[in-house]
Amino acid sequence: MEVILAQPRGFCAGVVRAVEIVEHALELYGAPVYVFHEIVHNRYVVEGLQARGAIFVQSVDVVPPGSIIVFSAHGVSNAIVEQTEQRRLQVIDATCPLVTKVHLQAQRYSAKGCEIIIIGHLGHEEVDGTMGSVTGPVQVVSTPEDVAALKVIHPARLAYVTQTTLSIDDTRDVIVALKQRFPAIQGPGLDDICYATQNRQNAVRQLAKEVDRLLVVGARNSSNSIRLREVGEQHGLAAHLIQDESEIDPSWLSGATRVGVTAGASAPEVLVQRVLKRLRELGATATRELDGEPETVTFNLPKSLLAGKPGQFDSAA
Repeated sequence: MEVILAQPRGFCAGVVRAVEIVEHALELYGAPVYVFHEIVHNRYVVEGLQARGAIFVQSVDVVPPGSIIVFSAHGVSNAIVEQTEQRRLQVIDATCPLVTKVHLQAQRYSAKGCEIIIIGHLGHEEVDGTMGSVTGPVQVVSTPEDVAALKVIHPARLAYVTQTTLSIDDTRDVIVALKQRFPAIQGPGLDDICYATQNRQNAVRQLAKEVDRLLVVGARNSSNSIRLREVGEQHGLAAHLIQDESEIDPSWLSGATRVGVTAGASAPEVLVQRVLKRLRELGATATRELDGEPETVTFNLPKSLLAGKPGQFDSAA
């Protein structure tokens, strides 16, 4: 049995930046540093930061006034920003700059009087943040069927944006449905799907040509990891999403000659290496890595953090 690794895989620039922000804040200010929601969707990463003094919260109300709070990579609503101001919290914003871009797009469309349609998954932190970043009417759709059921105020004044971590194929289908039903709708095409999501999905498509099983390392609440498994399934693979090596079922490998391994954008490489070790224990005799799209994107840390002055709201420094 041969193991073939997708390339690229694992951490993207937005995740690297978010994790570094929490680490830097802990070094600079000491524990505790509060984090609104999971900084990224990965239990291993979250538990590692908890061990160093990060406290993850689901409500701003539980954070003591004057404390330092980090916004997760998924972004937050305007209401959350206002709550932090009311509690005099010192804010460090770890929102991925690509998510900030979507917020700004939605705000520009809304300022023009457009009703906003978000292509994404209702209840996901990123979608919640985008919905809460505009003051006008906003709705969420996930499928062409959702588009067919939409009830809008002014069909001639519509605009859409997309969650950054979706499947390119699924998003394209929804955009087509929107344009067919609402010819005047404005939107960015597939531009909001982030580079890392695109690259990782393309890598799985390439991997699917060579393997008969697929393991995706990622959290169960990681949207981009779930999409990677779905892309594998769409290409005929038996694909499984695992959080770490302990979740590998040996029966999945029965009869397999080539097993593909990839990782979502919030899964660290250490988990991939642990999966490889377990696969060797289960009979893998060789490992090779595919060529893939080089990733050179990096994002700066917030200026407020580098200056040692949390509180200034500067997400996309």
